[in-house]
Amino acid sequence: MRFADALSRPGFGAIAEFKRRSPSAGDISPGARVENVLPGYETGGARAVSVLVDDAFAGSLDDLRAARAAIELPLLAKGFFSTEEHLREVREAGADAALLILRDLDDATAARLLRAAEELGLDTLVEAHDEDELERATQLDARVLGVNARDLGTFRIDRGAQLELVAKAPRDRIVVAESAIHTRAQAAAAELAGADAVLVGTSLMRAAEPGSKLKELLSRPLVKVCGLTRQDDVDAAVEAGADLCGFIFAEGSPRRAADVLPVPETALSVAVFVGEAEERGSDLVQLYAREEGAVRGRDAVVLRDGEQVARVADLPWEGEDPDHWRNASGDDERLVLAGRLGPDNVRAAIRAVQPWAVDAASRLESAPGVKDHEKVQAFVQEARA
Repeated sequence: MRFADALSRPGFGAIAEFKRRSPSAGDISPGARVENVLPGYETGGARAVSVLVDDAFAGSLDDLRAARAAIELPLLAKGFFSTEEHLREVREAGADAALLILRDLDDATAARLLRAAEELGLDTLVEAHDEDELERATQLDARVLGVNARDLGTFRIDRGAQLELVAKAPRDRIVVAESAIHTRAQAAAAELAGADAVLVGTSLMRAAEPGSKLKELLSRPLVKVCGLTRQDDVDAAVEAGADLCGFIFAEGSPRRAADVLPVPETALSVAVFVGEAEERGSDLVQLYAREEGAVRGRDAVVLRDGEQVARVADLPWEGEDPDHWRNASGDDERLVLAGRLGPDNVRAAIRAVQPWAVDAASRLESAPGVKDHEKVQAFVQEARA
């Protein structure tokens, strides 16, 4: 399968990267060998593999040749390529695609390299770091667009700017979010912004088992702990491994929060409203319809910048439904399952519904709005088992 075709498959994917060092981080895994790492990427769910071939990353064309001998996944050669000869070299060494960094290329050169790659049978990943470069990549008719969170001049990471660019990228292109992804929530943030895949390297190469780390980053469901009102509870949820932290702002809820509390960049914050959303500075919004005589309606939607990105299947407020799990399951790409979930039943719920995320609040408490940390930890463990 060609590189672009592998990334265009349904669902969210990853390009797993092999690199021993980087100019920004220094040594990452200096003794790593391609043949030891890449088979784990293949079994861990990678759609393609990126191999650094530049001396600055302690890479070489020999690594690319070893990668081609080790796995059958599409291979992306990463380096600072500026000539047709560079592309010919990586193609002959086994690459299926090559990186083109627009920061280093004018439009005429980039267009010439795109034509040369096509003649060689190479796909390309055309990398942009700002809005101007994204527009250039679009005008160059690049099929696969990479959006890098790292400024290659300063090495500074700006995930917020990256996600804004991902959201602005044309939906008829394949969009890859690159750099500084270490947790499931960070990968999910790129997914919700519109990325088709993430390119992950450093966090994998630093892991004791890179393939297992990749599998973890891509695994679903995500885990949301909702009804948080205290910073201690937020910290406990994140430490337990929760991906999403929910703060309820519905009138009449016993778990009503005063504000969205600080959530580390390893997780995402979700502000929960009924009827109409307010600006609270959260990463996501969960919005329920109003219902007469109840704090909220039954189901909700998850919004990112006002656009729906997921659906929430919940129980009626203070009500029951014996068919809830059966009715909740469906063809939704992103379904969040909520409603009386706890450590004792979340695993069965996941088997029955196969949701994108699970959401718990009341059954993780010692009192309304006060989380029992042992229950939170048990819930996350069971959901991620």
